[in-house]
Amino acid sequence: MTGRLEGRRAVITGASRGIGAAIARALDGAGASTLLVARNMPALDAVCSSLQRATPLALDLADPAAASNLAAAAPGLLGGDADILVNNAGIFPVASIEQTTDDVIDRSLALNLGAPLRLLRAFLPGMRARRSGHIVTIGSIADRVAYAKNAAYAATKFGERALHEVARAELGGSGVRATLISPGPTDTPLWDALDPDNDPSFTPRAKMLGAGAVADAVLWAVTRPDDVNVDELRLSRS
Repeated sequence: MTGRLEGRRAVITGASRGIGAAIARALDGAGASTLLVARNMPALDAVCSSLQRATPLALDLADPAAASNLAAAAPGLLGGDADILVNNAGIFPVASIEQTTDDVIDRSLALNLGAPLRLLRAFLPGMRARRSGHIVTIGSIADRVAYAKNAAYAATKFGERALHEVARAELGGSGVRATLISPGPTDTPLWDALDPDNDPSFTPRAKMLGAGAVADAVLWAVTRPDDVNVDELRLSRS
């Protein structure tokens, strides 16, 4: 894939660790210029330090103004308009319905669902005008399968899948592509506090996907010929 994305520009949210950082490495390795977005600037700097064409931007995408601020800043930071937007940022709260707090509900809705919607609203006009671009949404097995203690996460991920389907319906024939990539359990730092190896309700980390597998799927989708749209990819550990 080396050089396949030469001259392309990508915005990646939630890029300070885990799947987002792996996607940044994959796209950078293929020649893309990348704008990495997350709240934690030191962590973003650490990821960028190993990349060739990466720029960090610290933003809290749960803030309703963040999407428009990002869209306004991206061309200057990337040296041109974004060709690829990867909606990856999100939180993974685990709690029963009764124990799901208002703060968790509000932040899950804002970050897992509100931010992707606002980012599409901010970036799509330019992509439509150029008749090119690619929106990649990182979903989850939880965007189609409901699990106990997943109320806030599943509700927002089901909603995010619906957002992708609406985008596909609206973007047909526009030259702008949209792909949903839904991985099964993936071994990233978000599991550190949950200790899945000692909780039988979770998949052991040794049996999870690696973040690199999700990044490979993103890279494959965005390097298809311009007249091919990869509507959806579902990933599981073999």
